[in-house]
Amino acid sequence: MHVHFKDRIVLVTGATRGIGKQIADDLGELGAELILTGTNKEEITRLQKAGQDKEPSHHWYAVDFTKSESIKSFLQEIETFDKIDICINNAGINKINPVDLILEEDWDNIMRVNLDAPFLITRAVSKIMKKHNYGRIVNIGSVFGVVSKEERAAYSVSKYGIRGLTIASALDLAAYNILVNTVSPGFVSTDLTKKVLGPEGMKEMASKVPLARLAVPEDISKVVLFMVSDLNTYITGQNIIVDGGFVNV
Repeated sequence: MHVHFKDRIVLVTGATRGIGKQIADDLGELGAELILTGTNKEEITRLQKAGQDKEPSHHWYAVDFTKSESIKSFLQEIETFDKIDICINNAGINKINPVDLILEEDWDNIMRVNLDAPFLITRAVSKIMKKHNYGRIVNIGSVFGVVSKEERAAYSVSKYGIRGLTIASALDLAAYNILVNTVSPGFVSTDLTKKVLGPEGMKEMASKVPLARLAVPEDISKVVLFMVSDLNTYITGQNIIVDGGFVNV
């Protein structure tokens, strides 16, 4: 069996680094036309110029999902596309603090990026997908939407919420051949993980994973690509955990 995404238009948020970049790169190599977001305006401008001659097309947008005007503008851009076949809600942020020390601003920003943005984007793209009676949506969750850890209250709430959004959306959209799933990574060696855990924390976490290593972005991308490909015709409303066995310990 051969997986390809020729003639598919795919939206990936948070596509400039880490898991999102890997997913976008893999989809591009397999023939997808890409709609991609990142937060750094200068970087997005550079990527836009670099992608002008790419085939299939790469459409880059600078979006700050903590800002209502920024996401409103992006949603208007989404509406200009006649077709969006696949959506991967990947953009996410994290800030660790004990529940009694969480700042309201940090809480609000985590919810806006990790939960509000996937809802608003899902609402927008599903309207387009319904017209074509086809769609694949994957929300990138986390093992902290299945278990949790100290100082992860805000992040865990956002990722438990993503699972609820996935399940309810899958039920609403099943009649239109739109499959909605969550892929929940464990600990992945990305810039965000390194920033949150630090070198010693990375080593400690790897020692707690049964496979004795952190994931790399390719481990997650392979699962996402299957879930949004035409090989997946019957999985919807599910949470696929990709964690090297961590939640089973």
